[in-house]
Amino acid sequence: MKQLDLVLLWHMHQPDYRDYATHEIIMPWVYLHAIKDYTDMAYHLEMHPNVKAIVNFVPVLLDQLEDFVAQFSAGEIRCPLLRLLATPDLDRIAMQERLYLFDSCFLSNHETMLKPYPAYQRLYELYRFFRESRESELVYFSGQYLSDLLVWYHLAWIGESVRRNNGFIMKLMAQREGYSHADRLQLFHLIGELIEQLIPRYRQLAASGQIELSTTPHFHPLAPLLIDFSSARDSQADVTLPSHQCYPGGRNRVTLQLASAIASHERRFGEKPQGFWPAEGAVSVELLKIMADQQGQWAASGEGVLANSLRAMQPEVPLPDRSRYLYRPYRIGGDAGSMIGFFRDDRLSDLIGFEYAKWHGRDAAENFIQALEQIRHNAPDSENPVVSVILDGENAWESYPYNAFYFLDDLYGLLEQHAFIRTTTYRNYLAGTGSTDNVPALPVLTAGSWVYGTFSTWIGDKDKNRAWDLLCAAKHSFDLVMQSDRLTEEEKALANRQLASCESSDWFWWFGDYNPAHSVVGFDQLFRKNLINLYHMLKLPVPPTVLESISKGSEQTETSGTMQRSS
Repeated sequence: MKQLDLVLLWHMHQPDYRDYATHEIIMPWVYLHAIKDYTDMAYHLEMHPNVKAIVNFVPVLLDQLEDFVAQFSAGEIRCPLLRLLATPDLDRIAMQERLYLFDSCFLSNHETMLKPYPAYQRLYELYRFFRESRESELVYFSGQYLSDLLVWYHLAWIGESVRRNNGFIMKLMAQREGYSHADRLQLFHLIGELIEQLIPRYRQLAASGQIELSTTPHFHPLAPLLIDFSSARDSQADVTLPSHQCYPGGRNRVTLQLASAIASHERRFGEKPQGFWPAEGAVSVELLKIMADQQGQWAASGEGVLANSLRAMQPEVPLPDRSRYLYRPYRIGGDAGSMIGFFRDDRLSDLIGFEYAKWHGRDAAENFIQALEQIRHNAPDSENPVVSVILDGENAWESYPYNAFYFLDDLYGLLEQHAFIRTTTYRNYLAGTGSTDNVPALPVLTAGSWVYGTFSTWIGDKDKNRAWDLLCAAKHSFDLVMQSDRLTEEEKALANRQLASCESSDWFWWFGDYNPAHSVVGFDQLFRKNLINLYHMLKLPVPPTVLESISKGSEQTETSGTMQRSS
């Protein structure tokens, strides 16, 4: 019987929200996704031990998770929202802290994380009634209101697996209001326990052979662009590039970030990763050379990259039906060495990311299985198709009722029972082939990402290009200082870490008028704060251009901007 191999790759990532000057945590998304999504995703795998998957952890996320564990252990919380959760007397907090709570504690998908809870909805309605008031009138919100608001916000972000299995959380949900400092403190400590358990839980899943763990260059850089801006023209010949011709020393920076990621992975999980999901699935021949030099066996990217590469090989020949080329690995030819490339099924991945949230969980799971059965039916008789479904392991679930509990439970349950669909990992798949000599070659690799098969989400727009120019100028200053004797070795190491944070792809993702203004402003400030910190670490004056806003976003855009469709 012809078999279909399904690879589910869940990409776990958050950018670095730490301010290296003040040591404060600027945004709370790491710990909020930790107690909701990373916790639930581990739970579903634990409840379905016959389902195999790949979990891709970006090292900068793991760094921050371990940082939170250390904060709880030391009793020195550097995240303002967590500090307020544990603050005894909320009647006495400053007006600035009150405003911060109002700005923070309604940030979520209201359809799935606020409206289902009448007590939380009532808190929101009270705030909406007064939010147009003068700032001085907000003092009339009592400490009890603020206490209830903090508890409900964190209850909304608690994973569904915790909600269903933890008696204390059940008690808080049933209580509805009137939460005491003791309630908040117990919730605070539970959050610390959930975060502390995360890395060991995934380590155990890997040790059992159920999951393969892969990685990404340490701070999630858009590596092909760091290596060569002109790689953007592989898929967009007319793209406008930044004023700087290249990112200075980009190839070396990518090599360093990849080596750091491999060392991080080995330290945390006891072995080197065999494969990589490059940041944003962004690949180029030059990047794969670097990965091959680091003994990588496989890398994954987007369907659009494969389609563009096949078109480049035979421009005059229309592409066949995707069933004839998508569901197989490729040996990346030419100078890219023996790296094996796998390519994401955009349609199936986007169904999970954007459509199934609107469906009943069981119906969505059955529809997904039927789509896989159709792929198997359409595959050439001589092939057992391998289907790659790759998407964020956190951002999609906020749109689902119950954090996608029913969808994931039903999907994993159906996959466990299926006669000819086998969940696997790339490592196991390649081990089963015996030799990669029979894997078809892909002589031409067109540089691109999982979004549209291009780099347009990160370069080409005037705001994005301006951000690249600011980063290039900072890197030039960095190189000059590093060649001098102005800094000690310890200071150089701190500046190097700060530069790596500036190189993250996430900042460039947010710039542009198609993203919501409230999000763009925050990431604009955080990117420029990173650059300011870098200049201070280099003991150089901050250029005035770094103090000017880069991008404003759009007031008309309502979507969160954390996810995009691939086409």
